[in-house]
Amino acid sequence: MNDPKTITLNGDPRRTHAATIADLVRELELAPEKVAVERNGEIVPRSTLEDAPLADGDRLEIVHFVGGGDHPADSWTVAGRSFTSRLIVGTGKYKNFEQNAAAVAASGAEIVTVAVRRVNVSDPKAPMLTDYIDPKKITYLPNTAGCFTGEDAVRTLRLAREAGGWDLVKLEVLGEARTLYPDMRETLKATEVLAKEGFLPMVYCADDPIAAKQLEDAGAVAIMPLGAPIGSGLGIQNRVMIRLIVEGAKVPVLVDAGVGTASDAAVGMELGCDGILMNTAIAEAKDPIRMARAMKLAVEAGREAYLAGRMARRMYADPSSPLAGLI
Repeated sequence: MNDPKTITLNGDPRRTHAATIADLVRELELAPEKVAVERNGEIVPRSTLEDAPLADGDRLEIVHFVGGGDHPADSWTVAGRSFTSRLIVGTGKYKNFEQNAAAVAASGAEIVTVAVRRVNVSDPKAPMLTDYIDPKKITYLPNTAGCFTGEDAVRTLRLAREAGGWDLVKLEVLGEARTLYPDMRETLKATEVLAKEGFLPMVYCADDPIAAKQLEDAGAVAIMPLGAPIGSGLGIQNRVMIRLIVEGAKVPVLVDAGVGTASDAAVGMELGCDGILMNTAIAEAKDPIRMARAMKLAVEAGREAYLAGRMARRMYADPSSPLAGLI
């Protein structure tokens, strides 16, 4: 680790181990490509931030654009792409495309996962998802649902990129059909191949901090640990491991699978996750549109609670009103 430095950042003193200005910007959870930096009175070109060394005593101003008179949105970034909604929804199990589109609208989601399947050659004019959810307005995230080998998953995503030009993809390689638990050996191998081929894989994985770090090192742009088995609705079963993954990751962490109701989504966000991905919890609700709205609010509430910082847990009661002066 680099020796600590004392700098002045936007008028305030700050201690940092960052070696370069780009490292400092990322330490602030900002994207270097979206800020402007002045160091010791001189503008540092954005193209040089990665190589611009940070020295003890430097005075920096870091600025970006915000809406005039408004608060900046609490956005998150994956692979250099920013989104406001922290809820990602799937496109399976709905009654029809109309219901699916209505649920996406109610959820406020900006990303939807889409499976890659063969064209229905017997009815090539049959309605398609793109007729109802516009990929120019909503980001499509092709996934490898149903793939049980890394080879099949990579092949599927190569076809997806050819079909729609997508490089931001969701990788999942399943171990067996009963639990749909990820095969981490195959997942890691596929991640390495995809990263080398220029894909930006968001990766479904076990709730294992060591495996999460290995995936990140292999090129995963987001880590997506399961909360519980896919489609189970059991909620987050291992909060400790999810929290450890969040603490150790340098890329976004999103709970993927197992959410059943709004409180489950809020818990994931309260653990510090960057987002939640779900499908069955909305699609199989008695009222999918209403549940989509509930999930939107739950994700927002959980994020607010995480940012607010919860009170400390205590072993015994602590009165809200002072006992001194009691009549």
